Amino acid sequence: MKQLLILSGKGGTGKTTVASAFIKLANAKDYADCDVDAPNLHLIMQQSSEPKKTDYYGLPKAEINTDLCLQCDMCRDNCRFDAIKIDSVSNEYKVDKFACEGCGVCQTVCKTNAIFLVPDIAGELMLYKNNAVFSTAQLKIGNGTSGMLVTEVKKQVKAASPYSELAIIDGSPGIGCPVIASISGVDMVLIVAEPSISGISDMERIIKTASKFQTKVAVCINKYDTNIENTAKIELFCRSCNIPFAGEIPFDSNAVKAINNGQSIVDIDCAAGNATKKVYNETIKILNFMEEAI
Repeated sequence: MKQLLILSGKGGTGKTTVASAFIKLANAKDYADCDVDAPNLHLIMQQSSEPKKTDYYGLPKAEINTDLCLQCDMCRDNCRFDAIKIDSVSNEYKVDKFACEGCGVCQTVCKTNAIFLVPDIAGELMLYKNNAVFSTAQLKIGNGTSGMLVTEVKKQVKAASPYSELAIIDGSPGIGCPVIASISGVDMVLIVAEPSISGISDMERIIKTASKFQTKVAVCINKYDTNIENTAKIELFCRSCNIPFAGEIPFDSNAVKAINNGQSIVDIDCAAGNATKKVYNETIKILNFMEEAI
């Protein structure tokens, strides 16, 4: 299975818009949304049935058996995350599950074995099986295991369809843990850049991140005509760094209307959709060329 990952160094560049269009154009039978903090690919790729939902257990959390607790304060004194509190009503020691990182120090220092680590639900995995396999997930608010959950999303789509030729993955913005987990093991990353100062900076950061994994990258520019000068800078940067350039997509108010109606930009006849078709064809050529080169 070839895996094409679509990323952007920042939010709002149109990454999910491009990803949804690619899925439609490829008639992809396997795709995933790895933006587990704020997944929204399902809003465009509307599903006709309910997903199979699975609880995702991340790092364990501490719990205190108040019957065994002597209130010696050792646990609270040694918790670097300030996760152990004294309840103002019961005067008992409690664990703040949002603050607890499951490190186990409190369990180690407890002299009466009143503290134990228990599995904690950190999110929810969802797998749709309609005409295609769609894997996604939602991380619980305040949980810090986003990278681990992204890995599970990718495993889920691969296990559900091991003989598929191509999977298209919508990543998350930035360069943090979910992005790093998304990049791991994919065949190519398409970076959706925007022609702004911050957009250029974040594009360069995500290229550097992908290079650490020796993952091939290509670049396309969304809303290129909002700043022609910066568009030229991005194209020059790609040429100077020998990075394949997949094309340009113009700003299009019709694209906004399509997204608001729960459609992909290639579901309607618009300038952005037509340009995205060219970007898709060029991206597939680049992906296939890279595979042949390997």
